[in-house]
Amino acid sequence: MLKIMANPSARMLRLLGLLQNHRFWPGGSLADRLGVSPRTLRRDIDQLRLLGYTIDSTTGSNGGYQLVAGGQMPLLALEPDEVIALVVGLTAAVNSGITDLADPSVTALTKVLQVLPAELRHRSEALRAVTIAPRPADDPEGVPAEVLGLIAQACRDTVRLRFGYTARTGAVTARSVEPYRLVNLGRRWYLVAYDMDRSDWRTFRVDRLADPVPARNTFTPRPLPSDDLVGMIRSGIESVTVLHEVVVELEAAAEVVAAATGRWATVEALESGRCRMTMSTESLDWPLQVLTVIDAEFKVIAPAELARLVRATGRRLTRSSRQPP
Repeated sequence: MLKIMANPSARMLRLLGLLQNHRFWPGGSLADRLGVSPRTLRRDIDQLRLLGYTIDSTTGSNGGYQLVAGGQMPLLALEPDEVIALVVGLTAAVNSGITDLADPSVTALTKVLQVLPAELRHRSEALRAVTIAPRPADDPEGVPAEVLGLIAQACRDTVRLRFGYTARTGAVTARSVEPYRLVNLGRRWYLVAYDMDRSDWRTFRVDRLADPVPARNTFTPRPLPSDDLVGMIRSGIESVTVLHEVVVELEAAAEVVAAATGRWATVEALESGRCRMTMSTESLDWPLQVLTVIDAEFKVIAPAELARLVRATGRRLTRSSRQPP
């Protein structure tokens, strides 16, 4: 059994789904399915009871749990951003093409949407309907869950959207658009929309939007500019983005650095327990953060801008550490 239940919210949903689809679960079998200890399972059962679910339990060698049938299903106690994260992740799993992952994800999505409050359910359904996520999403950069939900609902309801937008140059403009699709590419969200003032299709980074407001009037949908919106956005990014080629040698094992960087960097083992990290990045903030988190000495090989940023950050931290508490 693949153990993916480290996230408590995801584990609670999985536990609830198992109890709903099975008359009686022996405690050991249920803990094994979730990949947790019997003690953790008991805590999760108690949490579901606090949320209003009636669950019978028996002790002993044949002990287990059973969800009592009948009664109204309580609302799932999740924060809006937790719901958005679950919907995005499950939608990406459905679209992944992996049958063993897609089929249960459809079931899980259906169950999640059924037990949400009405307003949150409508926005979650809209997000599911208009989102293109070619793979499971990472943590989004600076995009509140309510903003994603609002934009998704405007896309689904074909309602025009007004917002302020900050370009790469720092220029701020007011935009009025017909929103069509949300596309997730790793840590970034993009809105594909028809810009009314420019009479052309545009792609907007959602973390650069400010104060999106849906208009009262609807619009008649136009044919999308491409059948491959993901490819269109990636082509646009590559044509305008200047990437920094980062090379750093660290006094740390390759597996330690790889665990900290994930798929965002290539890590090559060197002699004496050292390694070389390389990555292409639009911003030097990310490699700086990685180097700060990893507890190891390092040497910046390239670019010079990163070496200067490291020195400046070190001086600032040193000055701050000298201040009395």
